[in-house]
Amino acid sequence: MTEMVYGSIPQREGEPVLPRWWRTIDRWSLAAVFVLFGIGLLLGLAASPPLAQKNNLPAFHYVQRQAFFGSVALIVMVLMTMMDPQKVRRLGVLGFAAAFIALVLLPFFGTDFGKGATRWFSLGFASVQPSEFLKPAFVITAAWLMAASYEIGGPPGRLYSFMLVSIIVVLLAFQPDFGQASLILFSWGVMYFVGGASIAVLLLLAGGVVLFGTVAYNNSEHFARRIDGFLNPDIDPTTQIGYATNAIREGGFFGVGVGEGTVKWSLPDAHTDFIIAVAAEEYGLILVLIILGLYATITVRALWRLLRERDPFIRLAGTGLACAFGVQAFINMGVAVRLLPAKGMTLPFVSYGGSSVIASGIALGALLALTRTRPQGEIGDLLVRHGR
Repeated sequence: MTEMVYGSIPQREGEPVLPRWWRTIDRWSLAAVFVLFGIGLLLGLAASPPLAQKNNLPAFHYVQRQAFFGSVALIVMVLMTMMDPQKVRRLGVLGFAAAFIALVLLPFFGTDFGKGATRWFSLGFASVQPSEFLKPAFVITAAWLMAASYEIGGPPGRLYSFMLVSIIVVLLAFQPDFGQASLILFSWGVMYFVGGASIAVLLLLAGGVVLFGTVAYNNSEHFARRIDGFLNPDIDPTTQIGYATNAIREGGFFGVGVGEGTVKWSLPDAHTDFIIAVAAEEYGLILVLIILGLYATITVRALWRLLRERDPFIRLAGTGLACAFGVQAFINMGVAVRLLPAKGMTLPFVSYGGSSVIASGIALGALLALTRTRPQGEIGDLLVRHGR
């Protein structure tokens, strides 16, 4: 029975941990993450000095902080890739409990830093955004609940996961943070679809999203203002979107030159939400395509490796993490080129932000751990052995 479930690929007896890790990890995706972080530091050298000057700080203050937080994130990511799926699941569930409690306490002890949305806890020397850590932890927890529902006599895990995502979306909407709410809802929807949801249920959920969006538009000035700005055919050149689109247009194919860009002096979020505009202006379309290729490599390779996975939890959690990572990058770049309404979402491993980069390290560490090669064999091997 064990052979039928896990296949007949033998494990190497007594193999040290590091060689086994290196042999089973997706090395292309691991390399892509390190390259993205390097690009983030390169762009930070261009985008962050104006903000440092404005705040009377050393020119490379924010680059140094990004290097520190990024190094922590990469170390955490590598350590997590060495975990087995059971440890990833336990850590995800515990992390979800902690992040959820923090999210509930945010309206009472959080701050908005003058941005109109209470999303952070201020620690004095740094700030923490609970929703960043909630994303990967929720995906893992929801996958665990959904996988449990497949067991004979198991709990109604999909219903429980739906109740959780509903509560989280409401809490995020009250901050307001519709971008993170949409991303978490999308991740849950992808897992629900992969888990075998019927078309009728998916259509019902889509109708619920439309209804929620309508209510938010009619009752939230923050949400309505961003939608109206997106739908307006005229772009105000003095807004962040106006500066970003002009910078992308000026960059052309090869950019205006290293350090020659001007958008970083106009955009208050040039080092975070709109860092792709800095990349497009100074380095041109070439670097933007490289960044797109790196995100696509990580996302597509993860989904490809998950196609061979038989464990429901690994398949669901890996799919949710991969799609959340890829869609977050798409949303960030889509906002900069005005394909999507402004959402205030960072570009994973590239944008400045301690919470963002460490949470991305946790998410990618879990994803790479779940997509490691395991001795389970191919599905076709089972059919051949049984004469089918």
